[in-house]
Amino acid sequence: MAQSTEAVSNTFCILSNPVRRYVLDYLDEQETPVSLDRLATRVVAWHTEGDPDAVDDATLTEIRTALYHVHLPKFAEAGYIEWDVDSRTIRQGPNFDEIGPLLRLMSDHEDELPTGWP
Repeated sequence: MAQSTEAVSNTFCILSNPVRRYVLDYLDEQETPVSLDRLATRVVAWHTEGDPDAVDDATLTEIRTALYHVHLPKFAEAGYIEWDVDSRTIRQGPNFDEIGPLLRLMSDHEDELPTGWP
């Protein structure tokens, strides 16, 4: 039971951050691996509500660094992603299906969710 409670707590901790929710939501739509640069660009565009082609370098570097050092390791540890550090690509991991339905449920009810949900 304690391990189950810890897993649930970890899931809610992961989902507590809007950047991580967006990353998981974005990966839920992808059928092939995405590059770290593409993912970072999408996160910046979502966060700034801007055009992915108009992302400034400073913000992109900041988000890429946060993804690399903070967010992606949390996902990998939970098994939600597979992250190939050498090729710098990310794909859905073996446990992604555990969180996928929750992401889709939250997306289906986004108008009822607090501001910040992707």
